[in-house]
Amino acid sequence: MKKFIASLSLASLLVLAACGGDDANTDNGAEDNGADAGEQAEGADLSDLFVTVATGGTSGVYYPIGGAISTILESELGIDSSVQATGASVENINLIDTGRAELAITMADSVLQAYEGSGEFEGKDPIESMAGLAALYPNFVQVVTTEDSGIESVEDLRGKSVGVGAPNSGVELNARMVLEAHGMSYDDINEDYLSYSEAIDQIKNGMIDAAFVTSGVPNATVIDLDTTHNAKIIPIEGEAMEYLEENYPFFSAESIPAGSYDNEEDIPTAAITNLLIMSTEISEEAGYEITKTLFENLDQIQGSHNAAQEITLETVDVGMPIPFHPGAERYLKEVGAIE
Repeated sequence: MKKFIASLSLASLLVLAACGGDDANTDNGAEDNGADAGEQAEGADLSDLFVTVATGGTSGVYYPIGGAISTILESELGIDSSVQATGASVENINLIDTGRAELAITMADSVLQAYEGSGEFEGKDPIESMAGLAALYPNFVQVVTTEDSGIESVEDLRGKSVGVGAPNSGVELNARMVLEAHGMSYDDINEDYLSYSEAIDQIKNGMIDAAFVTSGVPNATVIDLDTTHNAKIIPIEGEAMEYLEENYPFFSAESIPAGSYDNEEDIPTAAITNLLIMSTEISEEAGYEITKTLFENLDQIQGSHNAAQEITLETVDVGMPIPFHPGAERYLKEVGAIE
């Protein structure tokens, strides 16, 4: 599979919000971290840190990857850590900004918007309390239906009932953009605001015809659909893909590899980079040790989900739209991953 996501165009980015995997327990540990990151990290011993890793819904890809990160921090560095299920990118950025998370997995477009005070963060002060740790892997826009639905293209969604993600989630805004690229809007479909798992259940029950799922591959809910129905991913390609790249440059043309599900051939679609970000309240030394330890145990992270196999030192800066954390930067320069 080709390398994912060229560097983002800062000037052209428009609205996109979080990529949510599922219904999230946004209060899970959010208020119970004790001292905030600044109080913990300023000159603190690593053993004094409590690191919350903000992820996404439990049926998405962020959650198992975040769980692996949390486990490594505890087992290798002795850091008390927890993984938190959330609504993903936008919520995760806000958790970092309010000191209720120290690490978070997010989408690159949301991070840039937060850093610039644009898009979903329009009218708000730019958020500069986050810094990059590493680019991770691509999220693929997956328009999911079944073989017996008769849907062969995005245009065939006209008049159909379609799950478009939670309101204002990254999935939902991806759905709007993909429809726009095909000369369509919600006026042309019967939109239903559903999480991944809800949407797949509704497809199974015949309540909706298709759903938008933006995640790494394979996605557990799509696999689940394929166990009872012949799941089908609709391609995004040609002029529509060109439109997305021209008007929303955080998209790039990618392919879902053959065999990701039961697909015999690659499926062309759009993708966006996922990032691991760190609170700037974490000291340089702690950030260095965290980054070093995660990459020295990268095999454990890669083993947490197939999508995580895309995470490498060679791609840590691909699509990273904000400065690296000083500790992460020091380690990545030491190993020659960045200049």
